[in-house]
Amino acid sequence: MNRRTFAIRAVAVAVLSLAFGGAASAQTALKFSHTDQPGGARHKAAELFGQKIEQYTQGRYKLQIFPAGQLANDPKAIEQLQLGGIDFTVTGTGTYATHIPTLNLTALPFIVESYPQGWKLYDESKWMQAQFAKGPEKGFRFLSPFEAGFRSMTTKEPLATPADAKGKKLRSFPNEMMRWQLEAMGFNVQIMPLPEVYLAIQQGAVSGQENPIDTIHANKFYEVAPNVTLTQHVYSPIPMTISEKTWQKLSPADQAAVQKAAKEASDWSRKEVSGNDERLLAEMTAKGAKVARPDIGPWRDAVQPVYVKAREKYGADVDAILADAAAVRKSTPAK
Repeated sequence: MNRRTFAIRAVAVAVLSLAFGGAASAQTALKFSHTDQPGGARHKAAELFGQKIEQYTQGRYKLQIFPAGQLANDPKAIEQLQLGGIDFTVTGTGTYATHIPTLNLTALPFIVESYPQGWKLYDESKWMQAQFAKGPEKGFRFLSPFEAGFRSMTTKEPLATPADAKGKKLRSFPNEMMRWQLEAMGFNVQIMPLPEVYLAIQQGAVSGQENPIDTIHANKFYEVAPNVTLTQHVYSPIPMTISEKTWQKLSPADQAAVQKAAKEASDWSRKEVSGNDERLLAEMTAKGAKVARPDIGPWRDAVQPVYVKAREKYGADVDAILADAAAVRKSTPAK
């Protein structure tokens, strides 16, 4: 090979390297923040969502997932969405209520009694869809609801009735409706970020917390608050949202790809969480948890004042969501 041929080949290799290097660097990283642990269903659904995004955008987008509040707690993550500092988050519907106050009403107690009822409410309620449609003007867009389940208690002492709750400090997340009903049950409500809760219970700052079974299991709350009381007082899915700034940067084809990936991750999440409750409870029981299924009647009675307070503040919106929930319970009876 003469020097001229060698030089030509060397230039060709360099050009190809630049071309392929440029293609690799053209992949856009998208940040997904959440506060659950890596072992939880929330994180697994996020991973599936990321795989689907890469697949449906032919590798042009890649999801970077930051669990356990690494980037922000739930309220701060929504603020970061608005600013465009992160691209996706997933959190309880009530957490978005800081920006869309009517979403507080999704945390009204005991409005659905089964997973199929909850899914139908979130997918088909006209009132619910109207609230979600307010998202873009607030800086974020609702994509799909990941499942989390029904909220229940984990405490150091047993809880048979609301009388046992009186005066106990219970952690919850910052949501008006949750505070109203927990206080109506007798608890002193303490607000703190999810990643801080285990240590707070362990050190005695609070007596326990309330969350869905998957979250209780993933965060091992049963280790420090072994009495798991299945009040199931609120159906608590966790809608995934995208920053509106990010959404507007996507082409229509990529928007469709993200929406498709979100739907598939949501479907997987619903099946995973709803099918795992009993298995997770059995696993926690084997590790020392004491699972109780109380008579729900006294708990329902205790929270009746919440509906009165809600109507005083939110008026016709309360009747609208309760009517949609009643229609769902009628059309899809709990088994």
